[in-house]
Amino acid sequence: MITRRNILATTLLLATALAARAEDKPAEIRIGTQKGGFFPAVRQRQTLENAFKPLGIEIKWVDFQFGPPLLEAINVGSVDFGYVGDSPPIFAQAGGAKIRYVAAVKSDGNTQAIVVPKDSPIHSLADLKGKRIAFGKGSSAHNLLVAALEKAGLSWSDITPAPLAPADATAAFVKGSVDAWSIWDPYLALAELKENARVIAFDKDVHRPNAFYIANTDFVEKYPALVAKLNTTFASEGVWANEHHEDVAKAQADATGVDIEAVRRFVDRSNFRVVPLDAEIVASQQAVADRFAKLGLIPKPVTISDIVWKWTPGS
Repeated sequence: MITRRNILATTLLLATALAARAEDKPAEIRIGTQKGGFFPAVRQRQTLENAFKPLGIEIKWVDFQFGPPLLEAINVGSVDFGYVGDSPPIFAQAGGAKIRYVAAVKSDGNTQAIVVPKDSPIHSLADLKGKRIAFGKGSSAHNLLVAALEKAGLSWSDITPAPLAPADATAAFVKGSVDAWSIWDPYLALAELKENARVIAFDKDVHRPNAFYIANTDFVEKYPALVAKLNTTFASEGVWANEHHEDVAKAQADATGVDIEAVRRFVDRSNFRVVPLDAEIVASQQAVADRFAKLGLIPKPVTISDIVWKWTPGS
């Protein structure tokens, strides 16, 4: 017999079930990016939006100038997922940040370099001794500089470090207030084309760099299926981007206002393939972390594998 009490009980159970189901997914996913790469093209193509719309999830893009502030946003939960170079996650992990490595991009080592003015007497890494060198603190360019000095047999104390954000470093380089600059594209390409900057070492000349997709720990633990879907979608876009450089370059130039020739140079020497973190990638990243710990650049040693989330494509 159906009674009012039964109806009320059933209504309550349905409401509870619907509320629980609503809590199984976020209303939006906030993705942090740095200007450049294939992200303007991905945004223009609406690929992620189309992938998550059937789930009732909106995509919100948040731009950052470089990696460390992006990871801090992930740490505090104002961003869920983002893309950075090799060094920022190490500094973040050493500081106790709530982050996880969820995917990687193996770089060919052509999109970051140490540059000097065209008429500089600096012609080798050894010539950096005693020089004032700009770099983004905690960025992948920080790692490049450390690795380059190590290869040249120099110590951190052999140079005058000038930690500067890219915009400030650009001004310092143009004015001649720094002797060299460790920097990534598209700033690197702009320096080459606009200032005739001369490269004395690319990433590939001193080490094998990687870049990473990073997610907030709580987000990964609560929504592993969504993280896998993000990885899969970006991996698909990476395949597309590697085959459509001109489209990627035009989208980035339109979105950033950066000179199209500089963007083409950047894109043509980039690799966008997204892969899981394998043993080689983890070992390479651990070497970076150990290098920083040895120099006292991070407050304590870290174990990279402790914060790696296993992604199995197709699962």
